[in-house]
Amino acid sequence: MDILICDDEPLAVERLSRLVTQLGHQVVATATHGQQALDLAQFHEPDVVLLDIQMPEMDGLSCAQYLRQLDFMPAIIFCTAYDEHALDAFKSHAEGYLLKPVMQQELQQVLDHLTKLTQAQMSTLKQKEDMDELNIKRHQIVAKTYRGVELVPVENIYYFLADQKYVTVRHKNGNLLIDETLKDLENEFGDQFIRIHRNALVSVHFLDGLEVISSGQYQVRCRELEERLAVSRRHLPHLRERIQKM
Repeated sequence: MDILICDDEPLAVERLSRLVTQLGHQVVATATHGQQALDLAQFHEPDVVLLDIQMPEMDGLSCAQYLRQLDFMPAIIFCTAYDEHALDAFKSHAEGYLLKPVMQQELQQVLDHLTKLTQAQMSTLKQKEDMDELNIKRHQIVAKTYRGVELVPVENIYYFLADQKYVTVRHKNGNLLIDETLKDLENEFGDQFIRIHRNALVSVHFLDGLEVISSGQYQVRCRELEERLAVSRRHLPHLRERIQKM
């Protein structure tokens, strides 16, 4: 893939250029701020832009908004030393958010995923009237914790459990809290998770079966977990149907 790198730190540009080349891709241009990246992107039409966030003249988040308006619409991967912008970055439909120093394996994972999206597919997405209606599905859930920003692959999540204004993400390495609604998560990941209660979505991949706990009361089992989740009567028929198709 053709890649444009935008960072105001020469050493960061040098490191990213080396990683991109080692992974078999081509650096078509480098920029030191957002406006320059935007100008170069229009000339080179890169497949991917590796974009820093805090830069002079035009920051990365502003640049990303303009890049999304281009006809060819390059994929955007933020590469930054700061974790506090992760939520804003993913709201801009970024395909990745990597913390410096960027590790080769992390960059490779994001680029490998992007190679599955052809330029034609991206152009088709751009022709939609409203970016919010594209329903571009994330492959990771981002959460801010005391350790900084944590990215959890969706495939490692057992369930989402709503509690007042936050949602608990139960995954293979523990629990996280995210400031998202269960309804939005259901709309985005409806093919991977199934609603079992007004406050719970369970991964179809980890769904292991139903258990009767009392007259008319059911709970669901998840593979690899000891805990059980309550199933509401409203969602029981659809859940049974889904289990029968597994």
